[in-house]
Amino acid sequence: MNQMIKNTQEASMKMESTSRAAKPAPEELVPSRYAVRIGEIEVLVVSDGVLPLPTEMLGHNADPAARTAWLGEMFLPQDAFDWALNVVVVRSGAQTILIDAGLGLDPDLNLPRAGQLMKRLAAAGIDLASVTDVVLTHMHMDHVGGLLVDGVKEQLNPDLRIHVAAAEVKFWESPDFSHAVMPQGFPDALRAAAKRFVKDYQTHLRLFEDEYEVAPGVVVSRTGGHTPGHSVVRVASGNDRLMFAGDAVFAVGFDHPDWHNGFEHDPEEAARVRVRLLKELAATGELLVATHMPFPSVGHVAVDGDAFRWVPVFWDY
Repeated sequence: MNQMIKNTQEASMKMESTSRAAKPAPEELVPSRYAVRIGEIEVLVVSDGVLPLPTEMLGHNADPAARTAWLGEMFLPQDAFDWALNVVVVRSGAQTILIDAGLGLDPDLNLPRAGQLMKRLAAAGIDLASVTDVVLTHMHMDHVGGLLVDGVKEQLNPDLRIHVAAAEVKFWESPDFSHAVMPQGFPDALRAAAKRFVKDYQTHLRLFEDEYEVAPGVVVSRTGGHTPGHSVVRVASGNDRLMFAGDAVFAVGFDHPDWHNGFEHDPEEAARVRVRLLKELAATGELLVATHMPFPSVGHVAVDGDAFRWVPVFWDY
């Protein structure tokens, strides 16, 4: 009997091994897109991957002990952790709008787990030629770099419109990094990416001053702060609302909205913008998505004493 059981177990193990070998390994173990419907408007959050950065980038003006405590409370590593990179695709009427374009490829920075957007758009069935508009929250390389990947421009609609604040384009003519605190290599990479982007896409740029309706129910508004032309995108249809806040909101900003992020070009103004937007979101109850909030970065904002609380949505399957 024992031998029979042993033979049966061995046969089962062999079948399991054969079955596993016959099945192709999944390309991704973690989902990289999440769909939300805002009234009649379709919104798709797509992950461009993750960007590992030193944790002091979260609040370089904070007491190190307070930063250490916050990281511990959030079960995050003390030295560096992965910042999410989220991009949004919006379909409103006949328009398909890409909000930001991810990091792209920069071999000098050695960021192999970022720059995934183009293959993930393809996996989602989104043809680049179908994109009618691109909205840029700002021109940091992790928001424009995807459009600089070799072969991407040739796939885009020749009539593509790229909406960006005029103040943003002006800033990158001679950027001032005196108030930013970035890792080595990033300032040069940011300058190079912005310069190349303007050169390559000059004829596609559609500049706005403070606010512009890109499509029915899709409005981009300049906030400044993070960069002079930093903007947010509000999506509204029926009774539903969603804000894509770009880099105005980071995970630590709910508990410590006054902490300065290392990429902010005017940290004090960025903090004021952050508080104003979080108060607005808490008052309206609309959904929030932000570039560097953990994927899929869809949730609500609640007031919590003198600070705020992030309330992620329950995933809808």
